[in-house]
Amino acid sequence: MAETINMPKLGFDMAEGTLVRWVKQVGEEIKKGDVLAEIETDKATVEVESPASGVVLQHIVEQGTVVPVNAPIAVVGQAGEKISDQSPVISNQSKVESRKSDVAPQTQPMPVSTTQAVSPADSSSAVHGQSSVVKASPLAKKIAKDNNVNLASIQGTGPGGRVVRKDVEAALAGAAQTSDVRPATPLAPITNYQLPITTEDKVVPTTKLRQAIGRRLVESKTTIPHFYVTHEYKMDALMEMRKQANAFLPDNEKLSVNDFIVKAVALALRQFPNLNATLKGNEIIQFGHVNVGVAVTVPGGLMTVVVKDADAKPLRQISGEIKAMAARAREGKVKPEDVEGSTFSTSNLGMYDVDEFIAIINPPEAAILAIGSAKEVPVVESGQIKIGWRMKATISVDHRVSDGAEAAQFMQKLAEFLENPVRMLV
Repeated sequence: MAETINMPKLGFDMAEGTLVRWVKQVGEEIKKGDVLAEIETDKATVEVESPASGVVLQHIVEQGTVVPVNAPIAVVGQAGEKISDQSPVISNQSKVESRKSDVAPQTQPMPVSTTQAVSPADSSSAVHGQSSVVKASPLAKKIAKDNNVNLASIQGTGPGGRVVRKDVEAALAGAAQTSDVRPATPLAPITNYQLPITTEDKVVPTTKLRQAIGRRLVESKTTIPHFYVTHEYKMDALMEMRKQANAFLPDNEKLSVNDFIVKAVALALRQFPNLNATLKGNEIIQFGHVNVGVAVTVPGGLMTVVVKDADAKPLRQISGEIKAMAARAREGKVKPEDVEGSTFSTSNLGMYDVDEFIAIINPPEAAILAIGSAKEVPVVESGQIKIGWRMKATISVDHRVSDGAEAAQFMQKLAEFLENPVRMLV
C-alpha cells in the first residue's frame, strides 16, 4: 500500500522547511533508510530518509518549495500502484503569484521578469536585473558571501547545475592565480604606503541559522531564571590516560578531552536525574535516556549534535559519533537523528584557550555545562608549589527545576569521574 512521506519536524521550534533537492526521482526504486530528498531548515541542510521501501510514485512538491512541517511531500508504494487524493504539486511560482493576488488584488500585475521571489538569505546570489535566483548549497552561499564572490558567475557542478562548495573554492583559487600574474610592463612606483580604509557601513543579512539562535536564546534568557556554579577540576590523571589510549589508536580515531567529558557528564547525570530533565507546566519530567548535546561550530553559527545514551556507550564509540556528526554539521548534511532528542547540553571552548565562561540554557532542557581549557598551571598541593593540569567548568541551571546545592553536588560527582577517569571504563 502506498505511503505518504511528510515534511519532518527537526527540533521543537521548526515550523517549515525548504525542499532543496529530490535525490530519488519518480519511478526510481527506494529502500527504507535511503535518502529521498534534501531539505533546508533554519539550522542546516538535512537528508530526509524514506520510512518505506518500494518505488517513488509521486513528488507532491517541487524543488525550492517551502513546506510546513508534517505536510505531504512524496508518495512511495509498489510499481504500478494507483494513487489518488494526493495534494497537487506546489511550486514557488504559484505560491508567489497567489501571495501577490492576496496582498494587492486591485493593482496591475508585476512584469514577467520578476516572477520569482528572492529571500534575504539569497539576495547576495542575485544579479542586477536577473530574473531568477542562483541555485547553491548553504555552505557555498556562506563562502561566496564571505569572499564577495558573485554566485551567478560560477558554473555549478552539483545536481541540476547547483553551485557547491568546491565550485566556489575553485573560483577563488582561479582569482588568486590571476592576481598573482605579473604585468608585462613595470608598474609605476608606489608613493602612498597607507592602506585604503573603508568608512562605509556594511549591511550583512542574518542567516536562518543566526535568526533561529537569536530567537531561542532570547526566549531562554527572558523566561528561564539561570543560576551558575563553577568548579575547577584536576585533569592530570585524565590527560595521562588519554595519552596512553591515543598511543594505540590511529590518527582518525584519537580521543579528545571532550570525549571524556561527555562520558563523565552522562554518568554523573544518571545520579542526578533532576538535571537531566525539563519543566512542563507544573511538572518536572525526568528523562529516562541520557542524551548529551555537544555544541559544534558551523558556518554562520553553531549547532548541537546529540550523543544518544552516552552513559551506556564506550569512549571510542562516543568519539566516533561526535566526529561523524560534527563533520556532517559543518558540511550542511546533518541527519534528523543527529540533532534531535538532547536532554542536557555541553559547550566546550577549550580549544580557543578560554579559562571559563557561562552558557545559555538550550530550551527545553534544564541545564548546560560550559567547559574551558585544560591547562598546565602552578598549583599548591600539601604546601608545595608544582605544575598540574587544571580545567574550569560552569553549569547553568534552570532555578525552577533545581537549586544551587544540587548543582554543586553534580559538579562534585563530575569531578569523581574526571579526576579518576578509570571509573569511566568499569
